[in-house]
Amino acid sequence: MRIKAPRRNSAGVLTSVGEAHDELDFEILGNEESRPIRLNTNIFIDGYGNREKTVHLSWFDPTADFHNYTLLWNHRQIVFFVDEVPVRVMRKVDGKSYPATRPMWLQASLWNGEPWAMDTDQKKINWAYGPFRAYFKDFKVDGCPVDGEGSDLASCSSPEYWWNAERYWKLDEAQQMAYEHVLEHYQTADYCIDRPHPPECGL
Repeated sequence: MRIKAPRRNSAGVLTSVGEAHDELDFEILGNEESRPIRLNTNIFIDGYGNREKTVHLSWFDPTADFHNYTLLWNHRQIVFFVDEVPVRVMRKVDGKSYPATRPMWLQASLWNGEPWAMDTDQKKINWAYGPFRAYFKDFKVDGCPVDGEGSDLASCSSPEYWWNAERYWKLDEAQQMAYEHVLEHYQTADYCIDRPHPPECGL
């Protein structure tokens, strides 16, 4: 999906695209003018999230134009991309939880994220800068269709689907370099570091 985030002083305003319990979230956190917009990602497995990672989108202005926000999700890894740059990777660990147990859907929204999305709990959204508008277009999805109960989820690992091809099981060399650059220069929060070491981290 191509998204243009709200302009001006949008601290506390969240633009989110998520797949909802299991859930995969892109959350664009508004910010005060002259400060970089933050992108928060989160992954819920069996209704439990708290797997948040945050990067500053300071290598471009997400409010000036549309940019591509993409999820690659297969039985080996989940990759969050911004304009083809990987900003988050979660690899499947054998025997550990992984979001692939139930049917999911997609929603996009603009919502009040205060005080969680603010720099401090004391800050509030400055409604004088409203109305806040986010823009969404060119939504595209390639997915595995299942029934409402998800009884046929096993077929979603079929190599007949392009995203299950071996070339998508891990980042290629150029993608890995771009991802490491993001981690080094733009990542500001990582649940793998902030809390006791979860089993899926460090891969």
